[in-house]
Amino acid sequence: MTEDFTPLEMNDVDTVACVGIGTIGGGWAAYFLARGYRVKAWDPAPDAGPKLRRLIDAAWPALTKLGLAPNASKDNITVHTDLAEAVAGVGFVQESAPEVLELKQSLLAQIDAVTAPDVVIASSTSGYGMTEMATEAKNPSRLVVGHPFNPPYLIPLVEVVGGEQTSAVAVKWASAWYELIGKSVITMDREVPGFIANRLQEALWREALHMVDNGEATVEQIDLAITDGPGLRWPLQGPMLTFHLAGGEGGMAHMLDHFGPSLLSPWTRLVAPELTPELRNAVIAGCDEEAAGRSVVELVAERDEAIIAIRNAIAEVKAAGA
Repeated sequence: MTEDFTPLEMNDVDTVACVGIGTIGGGWAAYFLARGYRVKAWDPAPDAGPKLRRLIDAAWPALTKLGLAPNASKDNITVHTDLAEAVAGVGFVQESAPEVLELKQSLLAQIDAVTAPDVVIASSTSGYGMTEMATEAKNPSRLVVGHPFNPPYLIPLVEVVGGEQTSAVAVKWASAWYELIGKSVITMDREVPGFIANRLQEALWREALHMVDNGEATVEQIDLAITDGPGLRWPLQGPMLTFHLAGGEGGMAHMLDHFGPSLLSPWTRLVAPELTPELRNAVIAGCDEEAAGRSVVELVAERDEAIIAIRNAIAEVKAAGA
């Protein structure tokens, strides 16, 4: 990493740019608004503005329940068609364009060219490293990955990591910035494709697809196996500490010694199955059956209510143990 970057004072940031305002970028916009910032949004899609307004309206009740900043308003947003106009005067940029490497490379270079030199630019990429995304930028020292989890207005996690040409100062600034606005931050020591959370999620996803493909489980059975099984243990302690407890008084040492041989058992298949038309149709049909007529809007509302309840419950448990 390089050191040739001097960032804007964090307390001077009052406006944020969201470049790309689909599901992730729009979720970011809603979150920044809820934290009391003004947002300038940019997206080339002709219907981006109305879609963003609908997303913010849908997210606002949940954000209100979690607690809004004193000066928060969902109206503190403008949508722009000119990129330079969108980033003018902002103190931070969150890029959330589609996951296409060439697009990311070009867009980050364009953002870098028209954004004030002391502003950190973060990418919401779900898998690319900044080293490969920053190849066309003239000032790669201020480009970092700020990978959220969907929906970014509710899930607190952000994974931060720089590329080979990213300044360590920019990484430190980005991590501190996300923490300042209420995020839970993992500052990674090195670039890893897919980062941490997505790699773990992908392993589970691949095994689930294999089980559907082989007729070993239905979509609904797979979801129930997590929501009513290990998923209930993970929000507070995660998979590693969960296995530590599974070892009883001997902890993880006993767990590894006792169950270590089972790691060689053919329980999982991490190589992804071929996404045949039959597998695709089976997964889609299974999701439709499990949704039982509920629209995406209704399912999102249910999900958001559940996440709020879980987060509040966890906060109470942690507060009681403090």
